[in-house]
Order: sequence, then C-alpha cells, then structure tokens
Amino acid sequence: MKAENSATDQMAIAVGGPPAPTTSASPASPTPSTGLPAAASDRVRGTLLAALGVVTFSLTFPSTVWGLEGFGPWSLVGVRSVLAAVIAGTGLLVLRVRVPERRHWSGLAVVGAGVVLGFPLLTTLALRTATTAHSAVVVGLLPLTTAAYSALRTGARPSRTFWIAACAGAAAVVAFTVQQSGGALTRADVYLFGALLICAAGYTEGGRLAGFMPGWQVIAWALVLCLPVTATGAGVALSAEPVRLSAHAVVGLVWVAAVSTFLGLLLWYRGMSLIGIPKASQLQLAQPLLTLVWSVLLLGETLPVAAPVTAAAVLVCIAVTQRARG
Repeated sequence: MKAENSATDQMAIAVGGPPAPTTSASPASPTPSTGLPAAASDRVRGTLLAALGVVTFSLTFPSTVWGLEGFGPWSLVGVRSVLAAVIAGTGLLVLRVRVPERRHWSGLAVVGAGVVLGFPLLTTLALRTATTAHSAVVVGLLPLTTAAYSALRTGARPSRTFWIAACAGAAAVVAFTVQQSGGALTRADVYLFGALLICAAGYTEGGRLAGFMPGWQVIAWALVLCLPVTATGAGVALSAEPVRLSAHAVVGLVWVAAVSTFLGLLLWYRGMSLIGIPKASQLQLAQPLLTLVWSVLLLGETLPVAAPVTAAAVLVCIAVTQRARG
C-alpha cells in the first residue's frame, strides 16, 4: 500500500494484516446463510467483523489498567510482549512462513521499537497516574500523528485542508491536556505524547513493509525480533517488581497479549477485506469514544465534560484529513 493512503489505513496495516481491496467482484446470487445477495451478505458480515475488531482495540487501555493491578509496568509490558511473541512465532512456524529478506530487517526493527516496545511501555507508564479516559483522548491523536510522520517520511504532499485539520486536532488535544493538568503537562502527558511519536514511526514503517509481506507477518516478525529484549526485560522486571495475581490482572494480561494483538486484528482484516479499507477505517474513528465508555463501565471513572467533547473534535478532524489527503 502506498504511504499516501489515509492515516487510519497506515495504522491498521502496520499492526497486522495485508492491505484489503477497496472493491471486489462478488456474485449476485443469494448466500444460503442469509438469503441476501452475496455482495450484500459480505457487506453485512464484513461490517460486523470490522466493528468487533474495533471493539477489541478499544478495550486495550482498560485491560492495561487491570493488568497493572497485579503487575508492575515493566513486568506487564515484558510478559505481554513475550506471550504475544510466542503466539506470533507459533503461527509463523505452523504456516511455514519464510524469513524476511535481509533488507527488511531494519524496517522491522523500527516497527518493533515503535509498536512492540515503545508504545506499550510509554502508555503503560502513563496509565499508572493518568486515567484511561484522559489517555484515550490524547492517543486519539495517533492517526493524525501518523499521517504527518508519513508525509515527512515519504515526501508526500497532503493538501492545505489536511494540515489545517491535523493542526486543529493537535491543538484540541494539547488544550485538553493542559486544562486537565492545571496549566502544565504532567509526566503522564509526556509519556503519551512520546508514545504518539514513536508509534507513528512504527506504523509508517509497517505500512511500507506491508507492501512486501502480509501485514500480520510484519507485526509477527517484529515481535519475534524483539523477543530477546522482551524476554530479558521480563525476567529482570519480574525479579524486581512484586506480582499480585488476581482475576483482573490475568484477564488484562491475556487480553492485551492475545486479543488486542491477534484476535482483534484477525477480525479487523477479515472485515476490511469484505467491505474495503475506506468503510472499515470510518468504523475505527469510534475507537477513542468507545474507550471512554469502557473507562466508565469497567473502571468506574468519571468523565470530565472536556473528554468526550475533545474526542469528538479529534474524530471530526480525522474524518476531514481522510477526505482531504491528496
């Protein structure tokens, strides 16, 4: 996929699946399961699968908070990455996937640094003190950050409207964080903004690599490449940080390691292959708002009025950038 595609397209490709066709030829005969024409049945099924994928992604932050009830931040990130790498490596072995060409390993290292190590670690550190709702609003800026990084990385020239919308979204998030922290950025905000930058680099490089291999293989090889670092880090962290296993801690760990990284991506990419990237990416715009809902239902957080308002403003800015990129 070309780097000048929309920001949410690049985000999706980088973390785990092959680019999907935006159109497909489908027979018009009805399917036995639904009685609808095949094309209509695929649209319904694809929309449901993609929506379920977005729901799994929206639960990542609440699951991380649950995981932090039983693990230290470094232990949680290390164990999470090791478990994900084991799942990824098993899939690569079972399917007998060829080792990537040597020229792709530097790109995989960037993906690993951004998606496997940097983003999970920095957001986990932030969630020790910042609420899930606050973090969801800040990280909702990630599609715009990725789009801007991609433009700089590839030399693409988005339209003026794109940059105006991107800057407006960034200004809304900065204003929100400063207002919530009483006039200055907190350490958690620094972690979150750092996570945006490093993850945008990983997503952009992953989008480039997805032109050479299926996207799920990009993240799988990145996880395997990082395994020596994550396994060592997990061992050191577990010896230094106390572990207090609980139902919440185990569920949170399993979710971020297996579901957010793999099951959600399988649902997302299967759905995207049926309805196309543009329609699927519109569904992903709801992810920050869903995370706000989970923060209330699962964690009992109280939302400041500014949180849903800012999330909605960022959603509008992202929608504008998707239409304005050229």
